[in-house]
Amino acid sequence: MSAGLLTLTTDLARHPLLCRPGTSDGNVFHQIFVEREYACLDDLRDVSFILDCGANVGYSAAYLLSRFPSARLLSVEPDPGNFEVLRANLAPYGDAARLLRSAVWSRPTGLVLSRDPYRDGMEWTRQVRECGPGEHPDLLAVDIGSLLRLYPGERISILKMDIEGAEGIVFGSNYESWIDLVDNIVIELHDDSVFGDCTAAFAAAISGRGFSVARHGELTVCRRR
Repeated sequence: MSAGLLTLTTDLARHPLLCRPGTSDGNVFHQIFVEREYACLDDLRDVSFILDCGANVGYSAAYLLSRFPSARLLSVEPDPGNFEVLRANLAPYGDAARLLRSAVWSRPTGLVLSRDPYRDGMEWTRQVRECGPGEHPDLLAVDIGSLLRLYPGERISILKMDIEGAEGIVFGSNYESWIDLVDNIVIELHDDSVFGDCTAAFAAAISGRGFSVARHGELTVCRRR
């Protein structure tokens, strides 16, 4: 797995991280470990379970597991190339990190990896869509309620979501069973995607549910009051 890959280290991750040269991995590493994109969560206490939707190659997961070493984390990533590096990067965290090659959606359904480039078309912009007539799915989607049932009695301490516009689907329907079990949400909203006005869907879903909302760079940060 490490052939042709760079190894990066940072004081903000407990273990070295692999990076693919010539890909968006370097950009993601810079966002998370240099710009400190997720520092907005550093002051949280009693973090026990993190749901990482759109895990890419695992840099955000490594940051959060290093910041909250007693937490368990479930990472969901659809792209096979990203997932291979994700698996290698989170292996040193052992049983604290669980991985699922899938995509978060509003319901279980068949999905295909989109061949239409989004934004710069690099590895950090991978999108999925529902299968069309006669298409064979590349993977099966999973809804957050089903993921939460893998951890009976658990709340989601941090719901991290960066899924290139599919958040409009996730928060568009079928969220009522799990959203009140989420304590903190950190999400990147993509209103320029094929999924339409994701901000409106997200705002409607969290409205009146006891969250304070703030911005941190590209992220929308919601904390339960």
